[in-house]
Amino acid sequence: MCYSAQIWADFRKYERFGGKLNIKEFTKLAGWTKKKGTWVKVVPKAMRRAMIDATSGLLDVGTIEMAREADAEAIALIAAEIGVQEARLVEANAKLASAKPTKKAENDRRVATNKIDAGKKKLDDMASPAPADGIDRIWPGYFAPVMIRDPDTGERSVVPMRYRCRLPGWTEADEIEKPGTYNARRDKLSTVWRKVFGHQHGIMVIDRFYESVYLHNLQGRQLVPGEREQSVEILFTPATRENLFVACLWTYVEATGDDPGFYTFAAITDDPPLEVVEAGHDRCPVPIHEDDIDAWLDPNPNDLPNLYAILDRRVRPFYEHQLAKLET
Repeated sequence: MCYSAQIWADFRKYERFGGKLNIKEFTKLAGWTKKKGTWVKVVPKAMRRAMIDATSGLLDVGTIEMAREADAEAIALIAAEIGVQEARLVEANAKLASAKPTKKAENDRRVATNKIDAGKKKLDDMASPAPADGIDRIWPGYFAPVMIRDPDTGERSVVPMRYRCRLPGWTEADEIEKPGTYNARRDKLSTVWRKVFGHQHGIMVIDRFYESVYLHNLQGRQLVPGEREQSVEILFTPATRENLFVACLWTYVEATGDDPGFYTFAAITDDPPLEVVEAGHDRCPVPIHEDDIDAWLDPNPNDLPNLYAILDRRVRPFYEHQLAKLET
């Protein structure tokens, strides 16, 4: 929990809560992911489109140009890979049509066909418009807009952060060994998260969230003899359709080598309400009241009880749920 969520990637919506975009960080993100070839892989579509849109009036020309370059380069890389696989497919078909077809040629044809189809789907997805409401889905490892307090200006600042927190003192190798730090359990804030809780707090605005549960738990029954566990994906949405201001913790990873510095974050989770338990899951994000945002963004490490109180008096909507899709 929460293994994915739907965020507001339309930057204008953060303006309603006093959020001002950190242009420098968004420009850096576009340039960095362009260089690494991860623009499409780690930046959600709605966020990419918001960064490309020159009519938004929220990003400067440099950021927009960098984002467009990243988009064009991603398209070129996908097209190039399709070309490589098409040549591989031609060669495999020729071998299979010869007097001595091989298993390798059969495998090459299968792999090439699958990769061509996948590449074309990626191009179609990139060409299709982002969600009209600016809402998009993030997974661990994706970047998302998160609101923090700018230490220089004191303003509410919106920066792109990776949804998996690198704890203080950790290396990339530590992250790989312990990849679950996209969520910060409330009962671990004073231990695992003690160097971040009370120091660096943020807010992620979400619309809904997804969880993976076992089908038999969702149906409130035991496994029948011979039945295997089957995971299903559940979409949880507040019945009020309100925006949820999810309490987060963040760190800043300093630049190393060719990689610039970047922000990482985790969403705080806690025991879920009954309706989430009955749907088969045991965690839930912690959305705080809008009136508590300033106090949350200005944490005092010497007054942790007040921070816990903010989490305890959280917003408690009733979460409706529906089956999203079967996992394969």
